[in-house]
Amino acid sequence: MSFKESIDLNRLPVHIAIIMDGNGRWAKRRGKLRIFGHQHGVDAVKEVTEACAELGVPYLTLYAFSTENWNRPPLEVNALMGLLVKTLHGELKTLQDNNIRLQAIGDLKSLARGCYPELMHAIRETASNDRMTLILALSYSARWELAMAARNIATQVALGNLRPEDINQERFASYLTTNNIPDPELLIRTSGEARISNFMLWQIAYTELYFTPVLWPDFTKEDLYKAIVDFQSRERRFGMTSEQIKVL
Repeated sequence: MSFKESIDLNRLPVHIAIIMDGNGRWAKRRGKLRIFGHQHGVDAVKEVTEACAELGVPYLTLYAFSTENWNRPPLEVNALMGLLVKTLHGELKTLQDNNIRLQAIGDLKSLARGCYPELMHAIRETASNDRMTLILALSYSARWELAMAARNIATQVALGNLRPEDINQERFASYLTTNNIPDPELLIRTSGEARISNFMLWQIAYTELYFTPVLWPDFTKEDLYKAIVDFQSRERRFGMTSEQIKVL
């Protein structure tokens, strides 16, 4: 029996975020270069995106490239940027055919030459799609995002457009790159690593975390369904007691 049959479609997470980890190890186990794993990881991206769209998950965010990833060997970084351009170009029709809108968060203008224009083109072309929103976190890190938000708020205060006493959680969140996106309800990390790796630190304050030993290229629809079933088995209290939740 598939885990899909156990999913309550009325209680789907509104937003699923995934830290796609394990491409390099997957390739190494096969005696291949790391980029071989990244190439096969694209297949997992397609499968998971399709599964979320089929189920009716409104938002899916994929942690594709962190600010720290720029420290990897130049050969791997260049190959990753090339793979990004190739994938965006090749999958645009698929996004259109499936009515999926593409968005991106991160220091996007720092992307390699050719990547930024290709990304912006795909975002513009899919802007009116409304079945599901696929968000790519590229050249992203939570600390970068929080520092940028603080800098922009400080600028507005200095210009006299914002009073310090008006800064609250809601106002701060409006300066984040995810200001138009609901916080993730479920965060999945593949490859067996149990850490957040500088990803959406503000947004995941009450997110349910799910860690799986499956390496990203091996992650299938069934693995996604299993994570959702696990999510639906949890009691989400948001600081309240079980008794209070039952009353609500």
